[in-house]
Parts: sequence; C-alpha cells; structure tokens
Amino acid sequence: MVSETETRKRSHITTALRRDVQAHLAAGFDDVWLVHNALPELDLNEIDFSTQLFGYKLAAPVIIESMTGGTPIAAKINAALGKIAEELRVPMGVGSQRAAIDDPKLAYTFRVARDNAPSIPILANIGCPQIVKEDGVNRAKAAVDMIKADALLVHLNALQELIQFEGEPHFKGVLARIHELTAALSVPILVKETGAGISRETAIALERAGVKGIDVAGLGGTSWAAVEYYRAKERHLKRQAHIGMTFWDWGIPTAASIVEVSKSTRVKVVASGGVRNGLHVAKAIALGAHYGGLAMPLLKTVSKSGTEAKDILSTLFEELRNAMFLTGSGNLDRLHECPAVITGRICEWLRARGLLT
Repeated sequence: MVSETETRKRSHITTALRRDVQAHLAAGFDDVWLVHNALPELDLNEIDFSTQLFGYKLAAPVIIESMTGGTPIAAKINAALGKIAEELRVPMGVGSQRAAIDDPKLAYTFRVARDNAPSIPILANIGCPQIVKEDGVNRAKAAVDMIKADALLVHLNALQELIQFEGEPHFKGVLARIHELTAALSVPILVKETGAGISRETAIALERAGVKGIDVAGLGGTSWAAVEYYRAKERHLKRQAHIGMTFWDWGIPTAASIVEVSKSTRVKVVASGGVRNGLHVAKAIALGAHYGGLAMPLLKTVSKSGTEAKDILSTLFEELRNAMFLTGSGNLDRLHECPAVITGRICEWLRARGLLT
C-alpha cells in the first residue's frame, strides 16, 4: 500500500514538471550589475573557481539543490543527479527524508544519491515539523545515517506548510531544537528556506544556534505556494487554492536575502531561488554568497536526460568563468571583492532595511 507521504512526493514531482510554478517576481539579479573591467590582466585559462566544502575540494561553487525522494520515480532522479554530481565534483542535497524515516523501505530512493556519488558532499534533509517531534533528534540522526551524509539540511518551509492541504505548520520550538541538533549530531547543520528567503534577523538567530551555513532559497525561483495551489485546485479545495494564489509571490527576493544574511553573519551562504546561469552565480558571490544552487532546471531535464542536465551545469561553469574574466577576478576571493552596482527594487529593499548606504 502506497503511503500518504509517498503519494504526496510523487504529486510534488509531477506538479513541478507539468505546471508553471515559478514565482511571478524575479530573484533580483537583474538589479545587480557587475562593473566591467576592460583590462582584466588575465588569461581565461588562468581563472580558478574551485573551492571547498566540509574538507572536500569542489570543481565549482555550485550545489545541486535538494529536490526529491520517497517514491520510485525520485530514485531514478536522485541516481542520475548523483552521477552528475560525482562527475562534475559538486555537492548534492536530497529531498526531505521524512517518507523514508517513516517507511524504511523507501530509503533506497535517497541512498542512490550516495551510491552514485561516493566522493563528494551529500546533504541530508529534514523539515521543521519533523525535528520538533519528541523523537526529532533521532529522526535527524536517521536522515544523516541513511545516506552517510556530510551535513544535515533543516529546511524551513513555513509557507508551504500553510498552503499544503496536508500541511503541518508546527514551528514552535524549532530554533531550540536546531540548537540541540548542532550539539547532538556529528555533522554540520545547515538551514535552507524553500523559496521565501531568509532575513537578517532569522540569520542572526540561526548563527547563534550554531548552524554552519544558510541557503537563502529566496523568492524568484520555484514557488511552493504555487505547487500547493495547483494540488489544492485538483482536489477542488477552493479556499486552500485561493490562499495559495494570494501567497504565490510571498518572500524576500533572492538577491536581497543574500545581502541580508551575508552582512549579518559569518556562516557559509548558499544562494538559491531563481539562480539560472553562471552570471547569476557570479552576482550572488559578489553580493556575499559562497555558493550558488539550482534545482528546477536540473529537475526538468534530468527526468528526461542526464546528459542534458549535465550540459546545463557545464554551461553554467563556463558562464561563471566568463563573468570572472570580464571582472578581472582570477579566483573566488577576487570575485567576492568585485564592485557591484545595485539598482531598482533590490536597492530600495536594502536601503529600507539599512543594509545599503
């Protein structure tokens, strides 16, 4: 018998692939301009954008974002993504592991990622409603052990839990439990949003709780309110669908969230949410991020062809290299220092928040 959680995971995949679930508002990268350097004093082949994460050397500052698991179709996706991650030497996150924690028979749908990527960082994943349960610490440990993970992602999906008709908007005690996890687990704890961004205030609280990294996952990419809108509409749940439409574009734009987090903490910052090319990654790093992450473009292609998904990342690497060349940035440290001009609504946001003078 197929569990309710497994059914929901399959529904999330099919909805994301078949429907337009992108935010109507952009991530904000069009409001960020990297200053062109007409005399880069570099040869293109000298540029080095390799980096490190948890002691692993990475080919590029790019992460294959958490996507899926818990259903047979997800196993195929995770296996293909694992192969790409291993070949291109970039980290990979898996989707929420709740389904396999509740039903160990589904663990293979996540474990295939590690099976195909034995020598790069793999990130386990669990949600807030799971860690606040009485056995939350054990659930978190089970997620890590299941895939021999190098770190645990705790995903913050308050918006999705509100809109989802099966949702569990139970977030009381989450911060204290995250703090507990940082002491109880043997791997680093990272926190990621799921499309609504992280504010300065939240970032400071998370750093004090002991997290080592924050994935901002801001507004501008996939809207999980949109995903749940379509799912509610299919069930003829008119009120829930209406709420999903209302909050379709709720959140902090990714470009603004990068600055919110990087200006207020010293944790590693992952920029995701509408990251679609290497220029976006370059802009994110100039704003203060350490890595860029993407999911939807890979999900849509890897479900058809692993080769096409690999080509997306390879092209992104070349775009990043070109952006670094055009700014005279021979390495990522130089790119961090690259002058950037912030305009439009992102400038207005950051000024209103006291983050831009």
